Amino acid sequence: MNKIHIETPLGLITVESDGESITKVNLPGTSEAVFEDGGRPAEVLEEAKIQIQEYFSGKRKEFELPLKTQGTAFQMKVWEALRAIPYGASLSYAEIAEAAGSPKAVRAVGQANKANKLPILIPCHRVIGKNRSLTGYAGTQTDLKAVMLDLEKIAYKI
Repeated sequence: MNKIHIETPLGLITVESDGESITKVNLPGTSEAVFEDGGRPAEVLEEAKIQIQEYFSGKRKEFELPLKTQGTAFQMKVWEALRAIPYGASLSYAEIAEAAGSPKAVRAVGQANKANKLPILIPCHRVIGKNRSLTGYAGTQTDLKAVMLDLEKIAYKI
């Protein structure tokens, strides 16, 4: 496993790779944001750094990185629905449940978002409450979510 650290408006994040695909993004303030250094990052991590920096500078709206996810069949459907939300748009948890083929599974969508190991790249920050309110992100870090929604100019209320 390779890691690279990237300074962002959110703070320092860590991106992990298996050498071929991005496997994890650790946001600041998460218990898994570990910052040890060692070895040269894989090329995919160097590209991830460039693309994430472009995203936060407003120059990139879509990521073009190989991602590796592991989850239940339902989680995979939710993550695909998240990846289909365009930059600058948002959907509610209910709309994602519908897109994943389980319209009553609104809470399960929340759990799938929580299980997303690739935040930012799989944009769970674009999922907001039905009434346009902020809801939990990376646990309870709605301030991180607000930064990304503001960057993308997505309207929400606190």
